Amino acid sequence: MLRALLTAFRIREIRNKILFTIGILAIYRLGANITIPGVDATVILAQVETGVLGMMDLFAGGALGNFAVFSLGIMPYITATIIMQLLQVVIPKLEQLSKQGEDGRRKINQISRYLTVVLALIQSVTMTFFFRNFGAIPNFNIPNVVLIVITLTAGTTLIMWLGELINIHGIGNGISLIIFANIVSRMPGQVISLFRLQGTNYFFLSLFVILTIGIIMAIILIQQGERKIPVQYAKRVVGRKVFGGQSTYLPLRVNQSGVMPIILAIAILLFPATIAQFIPNRWIQSFADALSPSAQGNINPIYAISYTILIIIFAYFYTAITFNPIDTADNLRRYGGFIPGIRPGRNTADYLTNVLNRITLPGAVFLAIVALLPEVLINYLQIPFRFGGTSILITVGVALDTMRQLESQLTMRDYEGFLK
Repeated sequence: MLRALLTAFRIREIRNKILFTIGILAIYRLGANITIPGVDATVILAQVETGVLGMMDLFAGGALGNFAVFSLGIMPYITATIIMQLLQVVIPKLEQLSKQGEDGRRKINQISRYLTVVLALIQSVTMTFFFRNFGAIPNFNIPNVVLIVITLTAGTTLIMWLGELINIHGIGNGISLIIFANIVSRMPGQVISLFRLQGTNYFFLSLFVILTIGIIMAIILIQQGERKIPVQYAKRVVGRKVFGGQSTYLPLRVNQSGVMPIILAIAILLFPATIAQFIPNRWIQSFADALSPSAQGNINPIYAISYTILIIIFAYFYTAITFNPIDTADNLRRYGGFIPGIRPGRNTADYLTNVLNRITLPGAVFLAIVALLPEVLINYLQIPFRFGGTSILITVGVALDTMRQLESQLTMRDYEGFLK
């Protein structure tokens, strides 16, 4: 791997892409540490250590705790993207655009950008008035509020642009790498706090290292796991040439939906808590407490069960959105392909659906275990931060995806890559 990395830096084009990506991420981290004028960040930092704001601060890389220019992070863009993917299922016009190739995707991306700005504007206004209740904005007047709202909205728009710059001129997926940088930026401080808490407890520290390695290996195993469906292409004679006749396979991933079921489940569970923060009501607060991660130092069983069920439901739901067995079966039949022992057309679609349903369940259960892992470690091992779960899943997934892109860049130039 080290030799492949050195080889990548020797190639001028790949080296420029890597350095460009690092430069964009450095600019983002700079913006995540510049506090907006007229705000008392110490008050906000005390409010974001736990709860829904703590989760938002995790994905923002500490920018929310600083009430920085990039406090909203990239979540408005992710929310807009998810909304657009869901709307493609229910709105025929958007579904037609998604099937029009690059031009259709470009139009959908443009709509997602506009929706991102609208969501960022709404969220920035809500956040400004929310933190006012804690005295975080001493001079709460119209000019100051307008300045804060415009800065937060512009910050999210700039993040979206930086991510697209990485997609065009860098290596990897820009938005994913920004989230990756946010999570990784907080790891050194979290590890230092763990060492300060445990001191010379070498058994606990050794257990923590072994647990970390085991979690990463399990995530890689599931992320890379796939069911290979054999596909045979019939021979076709065109003139004097014979086409087809080769055998290949159709890969169906165990975790087809990635980390999206966890993100959607978190959004549903944290929605009552978010409403309770802005609308003080005893019934809403009781409902929010019932869906909170922990209760009196133990894991809340209602939260754990609800979280698990939602993750499994969204895993099947998101898999159905991202993979269409009917379209896949039609494409196979159109190009002369078939699954041995299965008739083309409807029978192939039913077969793919059954296989996908069977392999999605273990992937969804694994996601639920990984998602609940931080609560177990916090409550029973007294780890002072949210270790594992979504953060490691995203970190490992983005790292693997970036390595694949570097691999393809190297193999195109006949160099040995990372993955052997």
